[in-house]
Formats: sequence, structure tokens, C-alpha cells
Amino acid sequence: MPIDRRKFLQTSGAFGGGLAAILASRRAPAYAQGTSLHWLRLADFVPASDLLLRRELLPEAEKALGLKITFETINGNDLQARITSAIQSGTGADIVHALHNWPHLYAESVADVSDLAEEIAGQQGGFYDIFPALAKGPKGWLGVPWGALGVLICYRKSWFDEVGFTTFPDTWARYREAGKALKAKGRPIGQTLGHAYGDALVFSYPYLWSWGGKEVEADGKTVALDSKETLESVKFMTGFWKDAHDESGLAWDDSSNNRAFLAGTISATSNAASIYIEALRKPDTYRAETGAPLKDDIRHAPYPRGNGGLATLHLSQSHMIMGYSKNQEAAKDFLRWASSRPVFEKWFVSQKGFSIPAAKEWAKHPLWNEDPVMTPFKDVILTARAPGWPGPSGRQAAEVVSKYIITDMYAKAVQGMPAEEAVKWAHAELLKIYNG
Repeated sequence: MPIDRRKFLQTSGAFGGGLAAILASRRAPAYAQGTSLHWLRLADFVPASDLLLRRELLPEAEKALGLKITFETINGNDLQARITSAIQSGTGADIVHALHNWPHLYAESVADVSDLAEEIAGQQGGFYDIFPALAKGPKGWLGVPWGALGVLICYRKSWFDEVGFTTFPDTWARYREAGKALKAKGRPIGQTLGHAYGDALVFSYPYLWSWGGKEVEADGKTVALDSKETLESVKFMTGFWKDAHDESGLAWDDSSNNRAFLAGTISATSNAASIYIEALRKPDTYRAETGAPLKDDIRHAPYPRGNGGLATLHLSQSHMIMGYSKNQEAAKDFLRWASSRPVFEKWFVSQKGFSIPAAKEWAKHPLWNEDPVMTPFKDVILTARAPGWPGPSGRQAAEVVSKYIITDMYAKAVQGMPAEEAVKWAHAELLKIYNG
């Protein structure tokens, strides 16, 4: 039986003990009086969510906690440079938004947030298994899990129907066949193989895994990229790219495929739900060639399978409290407040399913039943793997992510480097990181 939002909050518990005590006393913690916090975060692809934070939620937090909060958003590709600069100078944002498995890169420079992470997990059904891999080190939690941007293939249903694919292709070979037919009609697949922090990585890693390729063995030390499976994936990609893709995608950033899809120049792309949400937000602006709202022709489908089965990578997010911060306890209280159910629910609902919360109990939220186009995102986190699979997703794996080595292997091949050389180049780069 579906549950409504009020019952969801009532049955799952609204507040953690620490936050409930603060709000019940109607007084901010004494140590936080007059304290300022700086929160640095990725600019959201759902503008309504950042607007909600600025206009409603952060003013509420300031009042409840007695804090002055500076909320700064930047492009995801600029985040790591800011983190590095802040660590080197010993000054900067108190709370920093981390993507993928980045927390492992900064393990020596962040505060231990184990108490807070475990508290939130205990109250909200535990975290999905992927989050400890991405944000927990041997000594404890390096970041407080927040959520993940679920990734599927976003495609034009009517266009695939026209070329004989009334159900979305379930293998890479069939996806290539469909894409070739669509490209012949001027409707190619759109995909970045550039240094895009989200779209490039969430495509290239699952693609490699689906062929049975891997960067390292389970021991986390033995580099294993140079394999028959990896080579086959690269060889296939070179033909797939030429046959079916918009080849300008090599230079795309994380917003390029959104713009191309909404403009009607591509037929499909690996993406979170931001394209659909934008089309839903502006039905009169984005229309199909028939004049009908574009939103009505958008569907989402799982990635095609390869010989290695189905594996996914989603843009996971956590918040690090920086070791140089003089306001670590206040930062914990703020993240506790932001993660509490009544507050987090407002943000989550504004996302319309764009983000999958890190805590499992949010899978019960009625939002997932409101729009069948979004429902496929509900459980995609269950097939997630972490970079470095099947080894641990530690510092070395995070460095591989940050240097885009897996993505660059495919980019070099589609630009003309022989597949064997592209694989050997990437393997050598991994050896420098894992064994250097």
C-alpha cells in the first residue's frame, strides 16, 4: 500500500537525538553563538533545489542553530582545485561537497565524522553498501554520505520506435545497431569522452565493467587493465563511436549533452534525470518536432549489458568537514540538521528523483510512485560499483578517477590510437599510481 509523505515521516522518525534536543530547548548550542560556516557545494543541475536552500532551508538553519551560513556553489570540475588550494593554505570552506570516492584523496586533511555518519545511518535504515566504499577509510568515515545521482540512458522513445527498436536495446551490439540507424537520420547518440566529472566517468567505468574489464584485482594492488576483455571493449568502442555517436562529444562537458538533447540534436545519452526534469519544468519551451511537449517522448532505460553483465556507476556525493576548520562541531550540527528527515525531505522532493538518498529508508518515499518516467531511478543504486572494483575504492582508485585514465583510454582510441596502444598506455598509467 502506498504511503503518503506525512506517514513516511511519522513512521520513520523525524529527528536525531542531538537535533531534537537543540530544537526542543529553542536555543542554539552555546559554542555556536556567532559562529560562521562556509559550505562549498556543486551547483545543482536542478536549480529549484539550490533556490530552496538559499531562500528557505538555510535561513531556517541559521535561526535554529544560531549560525551564519555562507553557501557557495561552483562547477563540479572546479571543486578539486578549490579543495587542494584550501588544504595547502589551511583556510577555506568548513564543509566541502565531495564527489565519487574523492574523500579517500583527502583522508589526512578531513575531520573524522564517524559519530555523525553512524547516527544518521542508524536513524534512517542504514546506508547503501556503496557509500562505505566511497567515503569510509580504515579509521572511520571521511565524509557524511548525502546521496547519488542515479544514471540511466535517457532517450527519445518515438525516434527509437521509428528505427524498429520499440524496446530499448539490451546489449551494446543492439545499441550500436540502433544508434547507426538513428545517426543516418541525423539523430546520433550523444556522449562525452572528455574530462567531465560526471557524465564521462559514469559512462566509461560501467562500459568497461560490462565487458568484464577491470583496473585492478581484488587485492587492490595488481593492475589488471591490460586484458582481452578491456581490449575488446576498446575495439568495439572505436566502431561504435564512428557508427552511432555525435563525434564532437569528445569535447563535451557535463551540460553539453543536456543542451543537445533538449535541442533535438541527439537521440540518447547517458545521464541522470536532469534532462527530463528540465523538459518537465518548461513544457512550452522544449517541444518535439511534432509540436508535442518533449517531456512526453523521454524515457529512461538501463545500460546495455555486455559479457560481464550489468554494472553501474552513479555520481555519489558526501560532505567532508575539513580538518583545518575551527568550527567542526558546528559543522556537524549543521549536517545533522540538514540530514534530519523534515529538512532533507524538502530538498529531496525538490529534486523530483534526480538524487537517490544515501540512506535506504528513503526508497519507501511516495515520491518514487508519482511519475513512472522517474520510477526506474529508484533502485539503480543497487547495481552500483565503486571505482577500483573489484578492489577497494581507496586513494589510488580516487586518483585514477581524478586523472580520467579510463575515459582517456577510450578517447585516445576513437581519435585514432590503435586499441592495443590505448590499453597499454592506460595500463602503464595505472601502474604508476598503484605501484609507484
